[in-house]
Amino acid sequence: MHVPSFAGLALLGAATANDVYPRQTAAPSPTSAAAPQITAVTDCHLHESQVFCIAPNGDDVEVNVPGAGGDTHQEGDQHGSDSKDSGHKHCHFHAGVEHCVGGDESESAAPNCDSTPREYNIGLRVGLLFVIMATSALGVFGPIFLHKVLPRRLSKLFTLLKQFGTGIIISTAFVHLFTHAALMFGNKCIGELGYEGTTAAILMAGIFLSFFVEYIGQRIVLAKTRSTALLTREKQAEALLSTEVVSILVMEAGILFHSLLIGLTLVVAGDSFFITLFIVILFHQVFEGLALGTRIATIGSSADVHLLPPAVNHSGTAVENDTDKSVHTPTEETADASSTFDRPTLSMKKKLGLAALFAFVTPIGMAIGIGVLQKFNGNDRSTLLAIGTLDALSAGILVWTGLVEMWAADWMTGSHGHKAELADADMLTVGLGGFGLVAGMVLMSFLGKWA
Repeated sequence: MHVPSFAGLALLGAATANDVYPRQTAAPSPTSAAAPQITAVTDCHLHESQVFCIAPNGDDVEVNVPGAGGDTHQEGDQHGSDSKDSGHKHCHFHAGVEHCVGGDESESAAPNCDSTPREYNIGLRVGLLFVIMATSALGVFGPIFLHKVLPRRLSKLFTLLKQFGTGIIISTAFVHLFTHAALMFGNKCIGELGYEGTTAAILMAGIFLSFFVEYIGQRIVLAKTRSTALLTREKQAEALLSTEVVSILVMEAGILFHSLLIGLTLVVAGDSFFITLFIVILFHQVFEGLALGTRIATIGSSADVHLLPPAVNHSGTAVENDTDKSVHTPTEETADASSTFDRPTLSMKKKLGLAALFAFVTPIGMAIGIGVLQKFNGNDRSTLLAIGTLDALSAGILVWTGLVEMWAADWMTGSHGHKAELADADMLTVGLGGFGLVAGMVLMSFLGKWA
C-alpha cells in the first residue's frame, strides 16, 4: 500500500514542477508509463495551496511538495511567460553599440563579446546617407542665410534660435555624450576599470583642453592689441575677431568628433532598429546644425566700443584714437556717441566653409561605417574604449563651450568684444531667449532616449 502512495507523490511532484517550469517538461520513461501506479494519482488532490493524499488507512494527509504553493505557482506562470522568448536574444543599442540579452544570458551573466552576424540593407543606408547630408546642411546653413536677410526688427527671432542652440549644446554634452561615454566604459566587455571616475576625468580633460586653447588664443590677441602697430579700434576689433573664430573652432571640434561617431554607429545598428535611430538622428542633426549655424552667422557682429581695450602709441601708453570726439567733425561725433561700431566680420565664404564641415562629417562617418559593416564589433574592448574616450572628450569640449561661451556670455558676462545681449534686454527678448534655451534642452534630452 505504501508503494503506490509514494509513487503517486512522485508523479504529482513531477506534474507540479511541470506547471511551474513548463518549458522544462520531460517525457515520462517507458518504465514509469507502463507502471500500474499511475492510478494512485487519483488518491491526491489540492485544497487551495495545500496538497493532500489519501493514506492507506483512508485519512487525508497533507503532503509538502516543493513549489506546489499557489503563490509560487503564480510566480511560476510569470517565469513561464518570460521563458517563451528565452530562446531568443533581445538586443538594444547604447549610442549605436549593440548590447544583447536573452536565451541563457542575463544582465548579470558573463558577457558575449563576439560580433553578432546580421543582414544589412546596404542600399537603404547609402540612400539615407544623402538624406542626412541634406538635413545637416539645412540645419547649419539656414541660420547663416537667415541672418543675412533677416530684417533688424525680427532680430528677436534670431535670439530665440541662438538660445535654442545653446540648450541643444548643453543637452548634447550631458545627456548624449557624457551618459553614453559612461555606458561605454561600463560595458562588461571592457572588464573592470582600475579607476571608477574615468568618464568624469576625461570630461574634465576636455574642459581643460578647451580652456587652454581659448586662453592661449586670447593671450596672443591681447599681445597684438598692445603692439604699436595697432592704433585704431578697427584694428583691435580685427584681432578680437580672431578670438571669436577660435571659440567657434573649439565648439565645432567637439561637435565634429561627436557627429563622426554618430554617423559610424548609425549604420552599424541592426535593421530592426535602424529606421528608428535614423529618424532620431535626423532631428538631432537639424538641432545641432541650428546650434552651430547661429553662432557662425553672428561671427563679427557689432561690438560694444567700451569693451575694447584702449589704443596705444609707440611708447606703449594709451592714446585717443580715431573714435576720439575731439578730432572728429560734429557728424562723426554723433556717430561715435553710439555704443557700437561696425567691426570686421568673417567673410561669407569662410562662414560657409565652417558650416560645410558639419554638413559633411556625419555622412563621412556613415560612409566609414558602411565600409566596415561586416567587420565592426561594437562589443570589442578597443572599440568601446575608443568610442567612450571620444564621447567623454567631446562632452568636455561642449560643456565649456555651452556653459561659458554661450550661456554665460549671452546672459551675463559677454565675450570677444560683445556685451551680454540678454543682460539688460527687454522682458520680451528675455522671455523668448529663456523659452528657446529650455526648449533646446528638453527636446535634445528627449532624443537622448534613443540616440
